[in-house]
Amino acid sequence: MRALLAIFKRELGGYFITPVAYVFIVIFLVMTGVFTFSESFGGFFAQRQASLQSFFTFHPWLYLFLIPAISMRLWAEEHRSGTIELLMTLPVPLWSTVVGKFAAAWAFAGIALALTFPMWMTVNFLGDPDNGVIFASYIGSFVLAGGFLAIGSCISAATKSQVIAFVLSVVVCFAFLLAGHSPVVGFFQSWAPNFVVSAVEGFSFLTHYQAISKGVLDARDVIFFASLISLALVANGILLELRKGS
Repeated sequence: MRALLAIFKRELGGYFITPVAYVFIVIFLVMTGVFTFSESFGGFFAQRQASLQSFFTFHPWLYLFLIPAISMRLWAEEHRSGTIELLMTLPVPLWSTVVGKFAAAWAFAGIALALTFPMWMTVNFLGDPDNGVIFASYIGSFVLAGGFLAIGSCISAATKSQVIAFVLSVVVCFAFLLAGHSPVVGFFQSWAPNFVVSAVEGFSFLTHYQAISKGVLDARDVIFFASLISLALVANGILLELRKGS
């Protein structure tokens, strides 16, 4: 655990010694504001109700591109610069390195999300929103970011190129987002057995995220994201071991 915390602090601190972190945070805050308050997108004021529904609606699509931008460097940069060999020879368990780097990236994403807190204050100033739903939506957004990050970290461990890691992460995360949509389900219904169709629907990020965003913290949705993150991190460790062996 001590090694995990050391890696966590090193990685999290590393984000803020480069302009990348500040650029990411500014882009995230600006884009969430645009999508929430713009009449062409969220139409916050046109709704005439104290709600952050329009704010959280666009989070999956923002994360689709912004989260892979964080995760692409987690391991690809280590491979490219050659520091992966040094990292693998440190007297620390591999799992602590994997979890520590992932946790630091997730915490960074959480900091960016927490900086949107003034929006929550704004709707409370303008009206009487359901703060329980807003709180649940923040939790849903945070675990959604964790799911994207776990996938991106796993893909980053498989390549030396940050560009390839970014593109593949976007594609895979996009597939998880669309898994529960009618065209995708209809495609599988035309030839696949029912249990396959149900499995595809069950892997939909949007379905689980939207359920939490409605204020319903169902254990099935939390278990889904927790299981996916755990499996992705296990796969991350396996990929690193395979590359280490080769």
